[in-house]
Amino acid sequence: MEYWNSTLGSGFILMGILNDSGSPELLCATITVLYMLALTSNGLLLLVITVDSWLHVPMYFLLGQLSLMDLLFTSVVTPKALVDFLQSEYTISFGGCALQMFLALALGSAEDLLLAFMAYDRYVAICHPLNYMVFMRPRVCWLMVATAWILAFLNALGHTLYTMHYPFCKVRKIRHLLCEIPPLLKLACADTSRYELLVYVTGVTFLLMPLSAIVASYVLILCTVLHMPSNEGKQKALVTCSSHLTVVVMYYGAATFMYVLPSSLHSPRQDNIISLFYTVVTPALNPLIYSLRNQEVMGALRRVLGKYMLPTHCTF
Repeated sequence: MEYWNSTLGSGFILMGILNDSGSPELLCATITVLYMLALTSNGLLLLVITVDSWLHVPMYFLLGQLSLMDLLFTSVVTPKALVDFLQSEYTISFGGCALQMFLALALGSAEDLLLAFMAYDRYVAICHPLNYMVFMRPRVCWLMVATAWILAFLNALGHTLYTMHYPFCKVRKIRHLLCEIPPLLKLACADTSRYELLVYVTGVTFLLMPLSAIVASYVLILCTVLHMPSNEGKQKALVTCSSHLTVVVMYYGAATFMYVLPSSLHSPRQDNIISLFYTVVTPALNPLIYSLRNQEVMGALRRVLGKYMLPTHCTF
């Protein structure tokens, strides 16, 4: 099979889920609504956490980082997919594909690590409440966030450079919503088996190891909650933790399917549905899951809206 030259004029064709759908217009409208919801809810949550001093605590600092990652992650993928569909133009340049892969992989990996740090935060808050501000002092919080961002960007940079160094065949159609490692390797005109093993190993590192830490944290939390004398304390702890666990299950389930399961179990249609879930659906739902059942966030939201958005009364 012939190779094609990866010059600036070369590119790929993204044949995403909108092309394979039986009702592409309805799916496009649904994705648009979800994207607008993701922008609004994550942006509003970031504003509330930044402005309201009552939320200037480690838990909400980490939650703000999660909203930022979700906001950026969905913006890397969704606008491109919608514009391509509306213009019937599905091409993406070689450099654009590399950039999209790098950003999506970096933001996804950072979110993997951040969710583990958020589980540790809940473990300290519930199991060691008297030492919470010692274990989760500002320097530690910034170190957690910096670690998540730096490791994720290094991982994404290495994978992007290595994936894009392969020679690709004349058939340039990527049957996927975005440029990601698994669908691109299917176009490579070279033996990628060793690299696929490396992708699997890093997938385990960035997915299953943080997930193991999350499970361990919540086992310890559950043991502590069951021994709490107050039913009100139990309920508050369980409500807070259930929100985080819901997000963990949604995100890790989809990402594990994409990067840990063998390629033989993948199909283009399944991969498209899964990628749509963690790039569009999850970022839209995350802030709602965290805020609707959280009285502190809802109270802060009312204060911020009352302060900045309600009209002031004029005096004469």
